[in-house]
Amino acid sequence: MIPTGVTGAGLGLRRELIAPLQAGVPAEIGFFEVAPENWMDMGGASGRQFRAFTERHPFVAHGLSLSLGGSLPLDELFLRRVKRFLDEHHIVLYTEHLSYTTDDGQLYDLMPIPFTGEAVRHVAKRIRHVQDILERRIAVENASYYVQAPIDEMGEIEFIRAVLSEADCALHLDVNNVYVNSVNHRYDPKAFLDALPVDRAVYLHMAGHFHEADDLLVDTHGADVIDPVWELLDHTYRRFGVLPTLLERDFNIPPLPRLRREVAKIARYQARHTKAQNAAVSRHGAR
Repeated sequence: MIPTGVTGAGLGLRRELIAPLQAGVPAEIGFFEVAPENWMDMGGASGRQFRAFTERHPFVAHGLSLSLGGSLPLDELFLRRVKRFLDEHHIVLYTEHLSYTTDDGQLYDLMPIPFTGEAVRHVAKRIRHVQDILERRIAVENASYYVQAPIDEMGEIEFIRAVLSEADCALHLDVNNVYVNSVNHRYDPKAFLDALPVDRAVYLHMAGHFHEADDLLVDTHGADVIDPVWELLDHTYRRFGVLPTLLERDFNIPPLPRLRREVAKIARYQARHTKAQNAAVSRHGAR
């Protein structure tokens, strides 16, 4: 398992939250996450505010624009800037989406990669190159998607497992994305989780989504987490153990006290599972 540098329950650091967090970071928040694209090379008062947070709290970096599945060459200059950002702020874990975001330019969306053997080799080669430049193993996130490519040769599970193995990277598991895809593509989300490799998962996301129709959910990160996704988190902890887990909220951002309640709920799930797992270890050791 690769190191993450974080534990517990976390929250995405948004500019809207800077002022209330400066007044005091709730005890439930064990770490923060940022997109490097939004904070790299930032100077002035905003840069000083950000550094004040990274000097006092652990962080994870979650990229938006690397385009691991894209056809354009990887932006090595950008990756070296990312490495400098990670090193300057002592950020151990960098994650990216298992998707692509470029064609002739940035598409500003996360596009699905066809589930083919050729795509596995292409993406894995790019991930290995990223890891060489960053001098660390990264984690890739399972993406939400809405249309399946007609050339798919395998299922999503087989594709993810193959990429993780071929690239020798870690899994950033988005629990909400599993739920969204399970509704949109009609599969059992718990069976999906059970088929993922336990030893690759290092980091989790929780988020809300938009209910477009009974058979169409849209991954928005703009709403509260719903009960079925909380239930899936419960199953995830039973399957993978208690991993660092972030509450992801990207728009319709409520006041900090409301976000705090959801982060605290993650922490309660973690505490319950940690207690149960410790008890199981004790019983096993007493035999």
